[in-house]
Amino acid sequence: MRLLKSIAELREARAAAPGSVGLVPTMGCLHEGHLSLVRLARAKSDTVVVSIFVNPTQFGPGEDFERYPRTMEADLAALEQEGVDLVFAPPVHEIYPDDFDSVVEVGSLTRRLEGEARPGHFRGVTTVVAKLINLVQPDRMYMGEKDGQQLRVLRKMVKDLNFAVEVVGAPTIREADGLALSSRNRYLTPEERRAATVIPRALAAARERFGAGERDARSLCEVVRAQLSAEPLAQIGYISLADSETLEDLERVDGRAMLSVAVQIGSTRLIDNIVLEPGA
Repeated sequence: MRLLKSIAELREARAAAPGSVGLVPTMGCLHEGHLSLVRLARAKSDTVVVSIFVNPTQFGPGEDFERYPRTMEADLAALEQEGVDLVFAPPVHEIYPDDFDSVVEVGSLTRRLEGEARPGHFRGVTTVVAKLINLVQPDRMYMGEKDGQQLRVLRKMVKDLNFAVEVVGAPTIREADGLALSSRNRYLTPEERRAATVIPRALAAARERFGAGERDARSLCEVVRAQLSAEPLAQIGYISLADSETLEDLERVDGRAMLSVAVQIGSTRLIDNIVLEPGA
């Protein structure tokens, strides 16, 4: 496994990389969710590239860029064990030199949910991922379904800009109690960690109601709201039941839909989602 810190090193290594290339973009602090993506890439690719870059442009004012967990030594050990070929871990100035002045922005998909709550967030995500795709030239890029809106935004960017890469979505990896794995989970105190399990319980309650035949979007969202509101440590950011591709709010679920939430537990903001689909 080679650790690359500069664009020049990456380009040289990419030019010599054999066969098909799989890219797993990350911000580090790797957990089993990330590693599941690495394993998918390893199974489908001759060369696996993992990026580790805490991207400052996707953090807003007052967000956790400075304290975002950085665990490079442990990350590299885990990636080597998984058989990764190349790790690209550049300093910020390598990606954003002093004269950097360009952005990539996707339209309507970024204006609600996380985009509404975190202005500029997706502009930072799409810009850095566009740069990574340009540099790595992967055949496939692997992303988790936990960040459901992000996955759809990046697929739209790839389609609109004619990038020759397949964006592969992989199922959310959860802990035994249902909480979606996230690097930010480590911010939670033991009491907050216990409280956070209300999120998967609320989504599961809506799935159960959906399975029993409920199709009214407002009623399904109210199931989630009731569960979340019963937990004193949970502050609801949003509850959305939207078309799975356009992310437009639904009145009734007649096709594939994404039920997503953002919840503040203490100082930690957590997101999660499930897909509901009649007949599935």
